[in-house]
Amino acid sequence: MPDHIGERTRRLQLEAERHILFSFGDYADIQRSGIKVIERGEGCYVYDTDGRRYLDTFASLLTTICGHHRPQVHEAMLRQLRQIEFYPIYHDCLTPVVVELAKRLASVAPGDLDVSFFVCDGSDATESAVKLARQFFWERGEKTRNKILFRRNSYHGATLGAVAATGLAWFRESQEPLAPGFVPVMTPNPYRCELGLDPEASARAALANTEAIIRWERPDTIAAMILDPIPGSNTGYPVPPDFYLPQLKELCDRYGILTIYDEIQTGMGKTGRMFACEHWDVVPDMLCVGKGFAAGFAPLSAVITRPSIADVFRSPGHEFRHGYTYAGHPVSAAAALAVLDIIQDECLVERARQVGHYLGEKLSRLREYPLVGDVRGLGLLQAVELVANSRHRTPLEPAGVVGGFVREFCYRRGMILRNNGDTLVLAPPLVVTEKIVDEITACLEAAIVAAAEDPQTRPLIAAS
Repeated sequence: MPDHIGERTRRLQLEAERHILFSFGDYADIQRSGIKVIERGEGCYVYDTDGRRYLDTFASLLTTICGHHRPQVHEAMLRQLRQIEFYPIYHDCLTPVVVELAKRLASVAPGDLDVSFFVCDGSDATESAVKLARQFFWERGEKTRNKILFRRNSYHGATLGAVAATGLAWFRESQEPLAPGFVPVMTPNPYRCELGLDPEASARAALANTEAIIRWERPDTIAAMILDPIPGSNTGYPVPPDFYLPQLKELCDRYGILTIYDEIQTGMGKTGRMFACEHWDVVPDMLCVGKGFAAGFAPLSAVITRPSIADVFRSPGHEFRHGYTYAGHPVSAAAALAVLDIIQDECLVERARQVGHYLGEKLSRLREYPLVGDVRGLGLLQAVELVANSRHRTPLEPAGVVGGFVREFCYRRGMILRNNGDTLVLAPPLVVTEKIVDEITACLEAAIVAAAEDPQTRPLIAAS
């Protein structure tokens, strides 16, 4: 904990303990270091209720890609509020700003992804894409096509359908039995392949496994495959070999299986392209966007799909049987349009490419420390995996203790860092500069050195 906690902060903490349940709350962390009460933001920094400044290296959960406090976005939202604060996309109505946003999305999305279905949150988007794929085949008379392939070690959201498509046991186990019809397949992992293979062999084994599962389940029972082109922060952004995504898309196409790309974490410029799939010139049948889509100014997400899919639902009696009250909220749409303007006007996708390369180079220098096993990522999505033995890739035991030490060390130094166990994940806002990258990597290096020397963590590292 910081040395001093103000009276107001303590009051807010006590009231939160009584009245709030946290999303994915970690009460071990709360007991160890207290509830962090963030009050305001400016650029890449946030401030707590005691006035302390913190560099946010994870962009408020991969969301505030344009940085905090952007008057241009505030003004766009206020203009919309003065016209009409809310009217839903429902039945046969919508608002002009939503039409404008749909046109804008069509202009930036890859290939012929021209039609948007708006929702509120990333989980809503993946859930909607799954339902869209299933009803697509149902409307075409292929009613046995209802299964969804998903990859082990993936994350696709918190709703029941999205959890059923998530390949991480921690998210699944408390909700089982989950929705039927979700079928796991192997995912390539260049650093920790489940079969112990090298990166290329791991990807080829994953492709072979996917085809074997398709044949076993029968292609005429499978509606879609959902995947993140680069797996997200839960697994530390393992980038697949270049041949993997194109060959996986060709495999799904060959068996008539729709592809759903979950770019809620990886989209909106973070990898140095507007969408991660563009690095491999692959266009899915559906693309899910969220988080940075409205850059944290308001809740908004979307599924973008092809006209050939959308047209199935555009005749009487065949409409998509799904929706949300606040889907396509006009104030959120105004925010998203302003965010897209900022991304374009400030060339933030190119900045993510350039500064992301610089960040990757700076992080790679940490490999000289025995505690650092792997540095990986693309653009501004970067990860550092801590291990007990870098030569043999030996995991730390017990998991998460050293990663937690590094996170808390950085927090005390005024830097918010996300760790998933012993994998440290970075996703700074697109407005980050090389000077701020130097600040990030210097703090991270000091934390790693401290972890190797601290009397509480050093025995754990040596014992592993």
